Amino acid sequence: MKTIEDRPLVRRSPGRVLSLVSGILGFIAIVLVLVILGGTAYAFFLKPEKAPGAIGAGSVNPGGAAPPAPGALTAADIFTGIGRLRIAVNSGEPATVLLSITFPYPGADRAFTEELAGKAPEFRSIAAAYFAALSPAELLSLDEAKAKAEILRRYNAELRLGKIEVLYFNDYMLLE
Repeated sequence: MKTIEDRPLVRRSPGRVLSLVSGILGFIAIVLVLVILGGTAYAFFLKPEKAPGAIGAGSVNPGGAAPPAPGALTAADIFTGIGRLRIAVNSGEPATVLLSITFPYPGADRAFTEELAGKAPEFRSIAAAYFAALSPAELLSLDEAKAKAEILRRYNAELRLGKIEVLYFNDYMLLE
């Protein structure tokens, strides 16, 4: 009777295993290439219709409302890149101003949009310098229209590709 130790071991050569693995991987690669080419051909030549509610050119407005008129501002055309500012007031009394500044801009003007995004740190610094120079008493009796006009003037002095028409203070709080 033969035991396990007496039987010769069947060994596969490393060359056969590697050729089997490379054959399987090659088959998978060919299938992937065919799927990608088939999907590309389908999209380019058959031009499937967009699904209802899909986002993209020519899609139906899911809300059913008319699209905005050319040149009209939408919620996406409000610049919020300045963010919320926390400004320490430079006076003998400890106080902090919390402020958010936003403004409408022509979102279709790509160059101006990029300029605004690049100037956001400078806009933060301008607003911080303006409010930090005021005392807490001056901040309590602040004329918001004058403050907006001055900050607007300073912002527009920094811009080259367009101008800001109006500023909004979304939050304005003085913490003492």
